Amino acid sequence: MIKAIIFDYDGVIAESVQVKTEAFAELYRPFGSEIVNKVILHHEANGGISRFEKFKMYHEQYLNIPLDEKGIDRLAQEFSDIILKKVIDSPYIRGAEDFLKTWHTKYDLFISTGTPESEIKTILKTKDIYKYFKAVYGSPESKGIHIQRIITAHAYKNGEMVFVGDATTDRDAARQAGIEFIGRYTTVDEIKNEKLKIEDFTTLKGIIENI
Repeated sequence: MIKAIIFDYDGVIAESVQVKTEAFAELYRPFGSEIVNKVILHHEANGGISRFEKFKMYHEQYLNIPLDEKGIDRLAQEFSDIILKKVIDSPYIRGAEDFLKTWHTKYDLFISTGTPESEIKTILKTKDIYKYFKAVYGSPESKGIHIQRIITAHAYKNGEMVFVGDATTDRDAARQAGIEFIGRYTTVDEIKNEKLKIEDFTTLKGIIENI
């Protein structure tokens, strides 16, 4: 029986994927449309990777410009300034808020996201849903580390957990930990091939009960 549900945030709880795509495009627009297109293609295919890793990769591989920690932090702050209010204002996936309210007493709920931890906590608190989660994890730690921290802290068995995500990083972290993955398609075509999928939260409870 499932005891714990781990959720990604963007594209899983809120329709905020496009907000971040547009922010990456805005930051890289000074370098031209070809670079913007490369950035968008990579970002949309790798939604769960932290922005810190992406900035470093995009600058070094696409622009041939090394980025030190100060440069990464500067870009990350610009990115956060662009997206924070827009992410907070993004609508919930259909049924998400009701699911969290109704089932947080039956299941232990967690967040595992590539968003910086302080930022995702601000978002959840502003939307008044932080209270539904047993713990919230963000970057710089990877999702694989998040899962292991959850297992260690609560002594769950593999068959007692499920990860709901929209990116291959979510899927791969779940598989490497030996837990079930439920996919929601946003931008990654591979997610369409998953055995367990949702369009919104109206079908999530039924899927979890049948795992």
